[in-house]
Amino acid sequence: MAMITVHCPECGSQNVVKNGKQSNGKPRFRCDNPDCKRRYFQTTYTHKGRQPEVKRQILEMTLNGAGIRDTSRVLGVGRNTITREIKKHRNLTGESSTSAELASDTPVDVVRVDQAEADEMWSYVGSKANPRWIWHAIERQSGRVLAYVFGTRKDAVLKELRKLLEPFGIANLFTDDWGAYHRVPLAPNHFVGKRNTQRIERKHLTWRTRIKRLARKTICFSKCEVMHDTVIGLFINRYEFGLEI
Repeated sequence: MAMITVHCPECGSQNVVKNGKQSNGKPRFRCDNPDCKRRYFQTTYTHKGRQPEVKRQILEMTLNGAGIRDTSRVLGVGRNTITREIKKHRNLTGESSTSAELASDTPVDVVRVDQAEADEMWSYVGSKANPRWIWHAIERQSGRVLAYVFGTRKDAVLKELRKLLEPFGIANLFTDDWGAYHRVPLAPNHFVGKRNTQRIERKHLTWRTRIKRLARKTICFSKCEVMHDTVIGLFINRYEFGLEI
């Protein structure tokens, strides 16, 4: 008689026991690992969108430039299922974030930054009449993102970015000539000029290529700010901050 070992999909533990059945007759299991965050689970599902591997594929496709309809066609699940799954990761992002606060339980050593570049990038939600800007700063030497903020192109949003950048103690900042950078200084020494922001402009091109919602000429755009901020925030947290998602 063949036997199949059941592993917990959350922690991978084999310390699993049967725990009755669901109302639809599917077997249910319980993980007895005290450190596991998920106690009860199934191995077979009636709806494809509930399968753990499909949920992982939804996130992977989203972070690699696929739109909602693209993902729906490839995986064979509903668009509402995809939207709900993406929004579940909203707690990992926000309207602002910094590499110094990757996760509350992750120790991070904040390294002082001598030179940094800052810039803002335009996109929109719903229509071009509703612009959505992302302000961010990078370390000039390595190109790593230090912090980012979503919002309008107003001084108040730049002030939020300044708060996130304070722990880095930036000494020299390079920006373009947008007036907000003069009104809201981010560093003691401020240098203006497009020749000084080539690295951050290059990062903008990379993001626009890899994130469908940021492409200038596209029919793929977010219909709500939550989805817009979540998708872009997840991308930055994984590929710029190195956060496991």
